[in-house]
Order: sequence, then C-alpha cells, then structure tokens
Amino acid sequence: MKRRDFLTKSAAASGVLFASLEVLAQQPASGNVVIERANSGKPHAGKVLAAIQPHSDDIPLFAAGTVAKLIKEGYTGHLIRVTNDDMGDALELGTRGTVGQHVLGNERDNQAVAKALGLQRVFDLNYSNHKMSGVSQMELQCRLIFLFRLLKVDTVICYDPWARYEENPDHYVTAHCVEAACWMAGREHDYPEQLAAGLELHAVKEKYYFSRDLTTIATNRIVDIKDTLDQKIASNIANVAKGPAGHRGSRLKAELAARNLQLPLLGNDDQTADREYIREFVLRRDREIGQRYGLEYAEEFHYIGPSSSYLDEYVKKNAVPLKK
Repeated sequence: MKRRDFLTKSAAASGVLFASLEVLAQQPASGNVVIERANSGKPHAGKVLAAIQPHSDDIPLFAAGTVAKLIKEGYTGHLIRVTNDDMGDALELGTRGTVGQHVLGNERDNQAVAKALGLQRVFDLNYSNHKMSGVSQMELQCRLIFLFRLLKVDTVICYDPWARYEENPDHYVTAHCVEAACWMAGREHDYPEQLAAGLELHAVKEKYYFSRDLTTIATNRIVDIKDTLDQKIASNIANVAKGPAGHRGSRLKAELAARNLQLPLLGNDDQTADREYIREFVLRRDREIGQRYGLEYAEEFHYIGPSSSYLDEYVKKNAVPLKK
C-alpha cells in the first residue's frame, strides 16, 4: 500500500495478544485491548521518549497524537529519522523535484515536526530512502544502541517489526533494528567501548508499535488523542515536502476556485483550508479507530510494556526484614 493511499483503506479491527500491566487513566475496552486516556499532571516526568521514523511523515501520520500526549504528561522526547528522504516527493515545488530538493525539503520538515510535537532534539541518520534493505543492520543497531544509552530512552514509538505484508524496506528494517537495539542496549557485552566512553547500560522497556495496515498487527492499545489533536494536525501541516498533508488543503481550495467552485469545509483562508483538510481526510483513519471505541479520535498500537519477573513478584510478596 502506498503511503498516500492509506487514507482509502478501511481501518479494520485485529486480534489482540497482550494486556498492559500499568498505568494511570487506562481502561480495558474489549478483550485485552486497553484504552489509554489523558493523564492529568506530569505522571511521566523524568522519563525519555524516542519517536523513531524512517521518513519525515511516518510519526505525523500514525503516532503524532500519542507522542504529543506523552510529552504533555512529562516525557522528554527526541525524534530519530533514519533516512534522508531523498526518494520522496517535493510537492511544495509543484513537481517531483530533484534528489537534492527532496533531501532539503524533508530535512526542514522533520525539524518542524519535532517543534510541533514538543520534541527536544532531532537525530538524522541519513541513510538513503528505499535502500534500507541494503544497509548493515548491525551498524544501524549499534547507532541506535548508542542513542538509547546516551539519551537514557525509556519508551520508543516506531513501526511494528512484525507487521505482515509491509512493502517498504525502510519501515521493516528500521523496526527490526529498533527492537533489537532496545534489548541490546541493556547488555554489558554489547559494544562495551560505549560503556568505557562513559555511557551506561539502558535497555528500553516500553514500546508503542504502529502499522500502516491495522489488520497486520496485534492491536492491544488504543490511545485517545482528543486533547492533542491540534498538535497532530500541526505536525502534518509541517510536512510540506511530502505525504498526504502539508498544504494540500490550500492547493485544493485554489484548484476549486479556478473552476468557480468551493468546499465550505475549507473555509476562507489557506491556514483554515490546510487544517480542515487534514482533520477531515488525513485523520479519517484516527476518527474511524476512535468511533470503534467510543472516542472522537484515537491511534492504534501493539504495545509492549515493562513486566516484572516471577522472582521479582515473589520477593515483593514474601520478603521480610532480617532479624537482628
């Protein structure tokens, strides 16, 4: 499925596997699916989030509401973009553009996405777009392990490494490397030179995995994004150079006006046109997900959270003070 065609796909419910063991303001929905709602205050203060995307529009399309929600609740967040988007479109030019135009346009957009979502730093790894299946996965894993240890990442948001029928190698290679790096970052014999340089072991314990096709992942987490919807819209407006968002609303408004037509939805100015186009058409998937769970807008994930071992639980339940 092409990125720009995902809007035409119906969002279907999928099977579920895991239930969350934690946190505040989460309610079971049906089966093992958990609805994660907004928390008041800063319950995640001190925690670190890495939003990881192969391309500049992946997080905006599929997970921006959740990223903004977690930042609002206290996370410090960083954006990691794996490719340089050199094979993307350059739609702001009204043409497919040159490779150089693609790289520059999407680099600017990626910075704007981070700002819209409240993410502190951007790391561009600059692999070539559509060629991730040919890169050294060990190299990418090492770079991610370095960042997870450096930033002390607690939570990642990324493509699901086990989503079926994913046609874009950038998506599945990135996802598999992220999953491996989350585990390896906590192992002392993996890249000990990083530890000698002053970094510390730091495994990533919490993952929100998304997919372009919701029928291909084991959905167990629905995140209510009503309170961060405006930020999600802003992050998609920031993607001027590619994707089904950017300034398409204002362009459609101008095209209709040239034919002596208008869509009342698009309002009277370009800013309204861009915003309402995204709300109605780009976020249609989020609206449909939300409707299935009694929400206005929601994002859908396969969530893997921290889990305690049987030994930990046994000690917690049975340990007693030493007798002196």
